[in-house]
Amino acid sequence: MSHAEVTLAHDVMPLGHLLLRSARREPDREALVFPDTRWSYGELADRAWAVARSLVALGVRRGEHVGLLMTNHPDFVATFFGASLAGAVVVPLNARYRRNEVDSIVENADLVALLTHDYADDHIDFAARLHESLPGLAGSPDPLHLSLTRHPMLRAVVMMGRKESDGILSRAAFDGLDGEEFDAALRARVEGLRVRDIAIILYTSGTTSAPRGALLTHEAFVRAWMGTGRIFDTTAEDRHWNGLPLFHVAALGCLTWITGHGATFISDYTWDAGRCLQAMERERVTQFYPAYQPIMEAFLGHPRFADTDLRSLRTFLNTAPPEMLAGFQERLPDAVGMTMYGGTEGGAVTTTQIDDPLEDRINTTGRPQPGLEIRVVGEDGSVLGAGQPGIIQFRGFNTLEGYYKSPEKTVESVLADGWVTMTDLGQMDEKGQVQFLGRAKETLKVGGENVAPQEVEAQLYAHPAVKLAQVVGMPDPKLVEVPAAFVELQDSATATEHELIEHCRGRIASFKVPRLIRFVASDDWPMSATKIQRFALRERLLEEPASRPEMPA
Repeated sequence: MSHAEVTLAHDVMPLGHLLLRSARREPDREALVFPDTRWSYGELADRAWAVARSLVALGVRRGEHVGLLMTNHPDFVATFFGASLAGAVVVPLNARYRRNEVDSIVENADLVALLTHDYADDHIDFAARLHESLPGLAGSPDPLHLSLTRHPMLRAVVMMGRKESDGILSRAAFDGLDGEEFDAALRARVEGLRVRDIAIILYTSGTTSAPRGALLTHEAFVRAWMGTGRIFDTTAEDRHWNGLPLFHVAALGCLTWITGHGATFISDYTWDAGRCLQAMERERVTQFYPAYQPIMEAFLGHPRFADTDLRSLRTFLNTAPPEMLAGFQERLPDAVGMTMYGGTEGGAVTTTQIDDPLEDRINTTGRPQPGLEIRVVGEDGSVLGAGQPGIIQFRGFNTLEGYYKSPEKTVESVLADGWVTMTDLGQMDEKGQVQFLGRAKETLKVGGENVAPQEVEAQLYAHPAVKLAQVVGMPDPKLVEVPAAFVELQDSATATEHELIEHCRGRIASFKVPRLIRFVASDDWPMSATKIQRFALRERLLEEPASRPEMPA
């Protein structure tokens, strides 16, 4: 290879600069589409600038932490970019967090301001939740200068909506801070942003432990996700539909690359498969990013799917077992199905390519982006060869700087030479592509044998009646734990527990065969923002009366 073939660094700039660049290039191009809202790049940039100016007027300083507690809404997008333009570190909070979680994140993240809204009041009353989570907020005499005993760093909570709530700064009052005299200060902030400044703190889901905040610089976040956009061949003409929660890394990553490439980001206030299909046809969507299997299943299974014109669609992305990815591709034969591997700590690390063979796009998560490295290691840290399963590690410009106020976890996860250890199992193939094998913490230990839930699920998916399957471990007095499966059946399909167990027997080793099956309705899966919570399924089993059928060897 000569130097002419080396991939050069692109888009190494602060997050907010991406928006201002696109607004400067084509201010009238459509930037953001919601069911009842359309903003051009000029309008989005103006709104983000106004938010930034108000934050400066509010007294938010460079490098201070500003939280966002919102469901999907155009104001989330403007506030996300606005807080970044103001030089703040953006801290998105999971909109599903309850009292203890909100209290914990506000304290752990050292938030000085928290912005929320009232557009989801029919489902989530954020003002009431914050009053419950932050003792002393209700009744605070001066919303501009909070003084909360438990959260002394929090100086203001802002309502980005119409509601007026006790102790919370109203939208009118927040906008009223937006004086032109703060323009010079804001301009100095924006022009002085550094690519190695911390841009965002992304908290892990906390499904297996207390949430931890991953510190990501502007370079790490912007460069990695803009690179992903180039892998998708994104241009300003693209129209990208994404219904994932905007506080989630996958949605924020897509928003970043779409904004940076000057394309159009299309979303909705809540996920609804029918509205998604209507929007994709009406808006002539070219990129579809459902990402997670339950979302894609609802999309493909909707009665309107067969009659929806999706001819404009050229790419879509999912993370799912190979059998499911193959099925998704069959249902959308005119678009290229892609997948990736990554996480909160580094964004999209590996991605399949549009021109990769179908077999590679289905069975692997692709190769690392240029400038990133990935490897698989054994328990002793030795690097493993192709086809040898172990723990996935990666390093490069995309890696987190560490976990906020968690030096022990940082030392555990980020090695001295820059490699980041994930709690994921995988193996490399001969082409240097990664095959994801599941979460290390989800691996079952059946009588001393390691069993990946995904391997058992793959066999269940081979049964025509199975729509969705999740395997967990349940305690066993002889084998420590054994597999158990939760299954959602296809619409109008039937299958018995015995039938599905027998379907697996003979296809996989006896110790991998599920000992029992529990059937689940589509609306009864325990979900985080985007994923089924295996630990919650396991808790359901533990609450059942003891019933452990014996299985022959």
